[in-house]
Amino acid sequence: MAKVLEDERSAGLHDLEGHAGFAEQVGRVRDDFVGFLLDCRRAGKKVASYGAPGKGNTLLNHCGVRSDLISFAVDRSPHKQGLFLPGTHIPISPVERLAEEKPDVIVIMPWNLRAEITAQLEYVREWGAQLVVALPRLEIF
Repeated sequence: MAKVLEDERSAGLHDLEGHAGFAEQVGRVRDDFVGFLLDCRRAGKKVASYGAPGKGNTLLNHCGVRSDLISFAVDRSPHKQGLFLPGTHIPISPVERLAEEKPDVIVIMPWNLRAEITAQLEYVREWGAQLVVALPRLEIF
């Protein structure tokens, strides 16, 4: 705990000034992500998400994203499959659904695992799918 507090102090997060601009950053991420998803919908693209982590669900709920913008999520955990993302009501399916439905865009929800998941999803390039992460900033690759 002492190390965490020291790291926060070193980063300038021990007072209000250290958090200046955070709300604007959050708003920018939301606006960019939702704007991208709306553009996809207008273009008739099918969007899915990979992974159902809590942090991804927090992002989706903050942004007001529902199943009209992301058709379905996939997750490797059989404990999540057949359920819905809380609040968003986006259905969670096995990963194999990606190959079945061939979405145009796949949003990687556990963005901290971007490199590993991108390698796992290399096969989606066969049908031209784009991969996307929303954080720390919107990236389409």
